[in-house]
Amino acid sequence: MVFAAFTDRLRSAADLAAGTVRVLRDSGMLSPVRPDRLLRLPLQAVRYGPTPALAGAAGALRWPDRTAIIDERGSLTYAELEARSAAQATALRLEVGEGRKVGILCRNHRGFAEAALAASRLGRDVVFLNTDFSGPQLARVLAQEDVAVLVHDEEFTAVAEGFEGVRVIAWHDRPAELPTLDGLARTPAAPLVAERPSKIVILTSGTTGHPKGASHDFGPLAALSQGFGHLLRVPLRSGGPILVGPPLFHGLGLTYLMAGLGIGAPVVLMRRFDAATAAKLVEEHRAEVLVAVPVMLQRLLDEVRGGSLASLRVVLSGGAALHPHLACRFLDRFGDVLYNAYGASETGWATIATPADLREAPGTVGRPTLGTRARVLGDDGHELPAGEIGTLFLDAGLKFRGYTGGGTKEQIDGMTSTGDLGHLDAAGRVFIDGRSDDMIVSGGENVFPAEVEDVLDAHPEVAEAAVAGVEDERFGQRLAAWVVRVPGSSVSEAELQAHVKAELARYKVPREITFVPELPRTTTGKIRHKALQER
Repeated sequence: MVFAAFTDRLRSAADLAAGTVRVLRDSGMLSPVRPDRLLRLPLQAVRYGPTPALAGAAGALRWPDRTAIIDERGSLTYAELEARSAAQATALRLEVGEGRKVGILCRNHRGFAEAALAASRLGRDVVFLNTDFSGPQLARVLAQEDVAVLVHDEEFTAVAEGFEGVRVIAWHDRPAELPTLDGLARTPAAPLVAERPSKIVILTSGTTGHPKGASHDFGPLAALSQGFGHLLRVPLRSGGPILVGPPLFHGLGLTYLMAGLGIGAPVVLMRRFDAATAAKLVEEHRAEVLVAVPVMLQRLLDEVRGGSLASLRVVLSGGAALHPHLACRFLDRFGDVLYNAYGASETGWATIATPADLREAPGTVGRPTLGTRARVLGDDGHELPAGEIGTLFLDAGLKFRGYTGGGTKEQIDGMTSTGDLGHLDAAGRVFIDGRSDDMIVSGGENVFPAEVEDVLDAHPEVAEAAVAGVEDERFGQRLAAWVVRVPGSSVSEAELQAHVKAELARYKVPREITFVPELPRTTTGKIRHKALQER
């Protein structure tokens, strides 16, 4: 069967004689591929394994003249991206000691992709670093992860000043005093054979402690669920441009950078997300896919009129909670293009909600992808029936092997705890009710902030809302809310409290509401509750 499927993709023996093999594209059109390149594709998989380097090398063989990256400096073809990363790897090979790692501290641009491809060609693990890190945070993570080479943008020079290893500048707007990726790209490339496949290290968000690197085994089951299972749910198309809004160091941004390169889709990048600029780039490049975190969707609703994003077939949201009212507003404005993905640093992507799911159940994160198990377990480790809230455990094929600095997550029957409380509905859709450590116990009653936030967000005069528990001598904790009004609104605390009381039990009504101009967020769109409480 496999042989027959393969031979069906060959147009005729005359193609071989003419020096080309024609392989079907997603659209059904035949595209010429030289036989020598076709034969070298499996060799690249053996050489690099499931790494960023494989995406770059395979893309250069399959689509050498197709655009791979578009950023503020123009575009790079797959052949150019591969040539630059091969040269950069050659220049770096003597700088990275055995067993040590390469850290990347870059915004969204070609340098991030080049550094990731170059490091993984060497068989060195790649650590993706949060651009929000302070100097002490960065130093702690670099030491913890044993980073030997740090590739960073010029703007992070001061933050990286204390690093004693090799530093390379990725993006710079003036002559750099340190070596640059552009300079390394002029090195004559030499053949490199890595002793082992590179691994990627994605750090946890650090919202409940210091950021930690999550270590995984990536095997066939992970390829099934993280790759094929994802593509079955989200209709990506080879050659269809993808605009990636979230930071590339985050799992969502990184996933779609690599997915885009893997399927021959031009990846459009912008160093800082701006809704008006993003809409302009979508129109200019006829982007078919937009990847965003929920706050970016909110900005698009505020800035862009319906019909302006007509080329989009998919808008993929992830990285933070997608509130039901936001999902409904986006679908109503831009059509049934919105998908919602859920996962964790420890488990990888596990569930995806389609537009149909979001229409039927706006608060859902969707159903498990192919090859993924999702179970809601009680305190005794037994599975709970639909509708009951417990801890969500996942097995998405990406086997979690603990944190690089030590420690692990609870595991039951091959599934890893997400630390999220959730429930399933009768249709098997997953809902996230909040973090277990975010649950508020007020006067003996359990309250999940997300439920109250959803009600506040649904008020027509509320732009954004955040809810948390603050210390209270009488109740242990009391519910507090921080609200951003829509422009021109004068809605009062009492009005919003009455709005919540009309929808929820009395003990879920915030005892105090503070109006703020904006909610402090991380670069991945998550609300920084601690910063709110310190105001």
